[in-house]
Amino acid sequence: MKEESNHIPGMRNDAVSIFQKGLQAVEPGAAIKKYCRLEDNRLFIGDNVYNLSIYGNLFVIGAGKASAPMAAAIEGILGKRITKGIINVKYKHVVHLDRIKLIEAGHPVPDKNGQNGASAILDLALSAEKNDLVICLISGGGSALLPLPYEGLTLKDKQETIKELLSCGASIHEINAIRKHTSMIKGGRLALAAYPATLVSLILSDVIGDDLDVISSGPTVADSSTYLDCIEIFEKYNIIKKLPENIVNHIKAGVSRKIPESPKAGNPAFEKTHNLVIGSNIEAMLAAKIHAEHLGYNTIVLSSMIEGETREVAKVHGAIAKEIIKNNNPLPPPACILSGGETTVTLKGKGLGGRNQEFSLAAAIEIAGMDSVVVLSGGTDGTDGPTDAAGAIADNNTLKRAGDMGMDPYSFLENNDSYNFFKKLDDLFITGPTNTNVMDLRIILVIRG
Repeated sequence: MKEESNHIPGMRNDAVSIFQKGLQAVEPGAAIKKYCRLEDNRLFIGDNVYNLSIYGNLFVIGAGKASAPMAAAIEGILGKRITKGIINVKYKHVVHLDRIKLIEAGHPVPDKNGQNGASAILDLALSAEKNDLVICLISGGGSALLPLPYEGLTLKDKQETIKELLSCGASIHEINAIRKHTSMIKGGRLALAAYPATLVSLILSDVIGDDLDVISSGPTVADSSTYLDCIEIFEKYNIIKKLPENIVNHIKAGVSRKIPESPKAGNPAFEKTHNLVIGSNIEAMLAAKIHAEHLGYNTIVLSSMIEGETREVAKVHGAIAKEIIKNNNPLPPPACILSGGETTVTLKGKGLGGRNQEFSLAAAIEIAGMDSVVVLSGGTDGTDGPTDAAGAIADNNTLKRAGDMGMDPYSFLENNDSYNFFKKLDDLFITGPTNTNVMDLRIILVIRG
């Protein structure tokens, strides 16, 4: 890292470089190859060995933003041994596949393509017999990409419900609890469908704490949430009257035990199900840390589990930057602060943006006029909210530049319009689809003077 009178351009380049190194560490194909290998006719997955000579069919199923490169890696390992496969991916998150059918579908709001693909995936799992092996590839986005409404519910019911949950500030854990209890495939039901076949699920985590039953709404994992939890979530955000009547009646029927709960721990299906996390947010951050230190920054990883209201989290990060400049605490400049996780945005305005762009805007307000500070917040999947940006970059001069252009950052923030704010400044962080997804990565760089 070069010392120069104007640090900001170099710091911006450093932030992008650090982010990219984090991405490389969780590239899905590399993750698959790290945990899976074939020797003779034995398939090694993590600590387990599967003798392929004792299995009949070998099926591959799955869903998520990173499932396409995961599938390509599995094809590279197993080739013609794969009998059949189907995966659902987000539009444009594609690669060439020979043995596995790829279906593009809607995310974050599910669509008909996703429903048709989910139905085909469930049918393929149901066709598996006792001596078959099923490999399931799961990554972030799998919840929206496996929309198979429970009997009596419609795709529109689920679409309206997810939109309401996304706008009210519900956490991913809360949203997925609802998804699991309105689905024929989530919350362990895919494992039930595959039983009594052997099921191996390879998972790229995009949730706080890598909770297996939350990642993609846990289609192959025993569900720890209940219908009662769902009602309590509705009440917490006061949205019962805003939701489709079919959804509310369905959840109430579950509470009354008129319809069965999602499968829980102890169900025999899970005795033949093996779940393995092959990539997570902390791996991305540790790789980013190594690169930041190589660039000359004193670096600290705050946490891979940060959640909460985006603009409040941004205030905390801004306060840490101030503390570094004034007191050399928790480490002296040049400093790099890394954090991960997934925050939420409570929508109050009608603007365009996402949690990472809103973080950068809120942080820009906090660091305005300070010494040299650069903030980059980006989604590792390459998309942030309903935009073409992964996030945005801000620095201590962002507010001044905005003011020179006649923009009021506070108005943009209140209108949740961070995308248009940063677009006017040419400070959107656009990566395109990365074909991975391990939540968000936030980078704060601080140099005194």
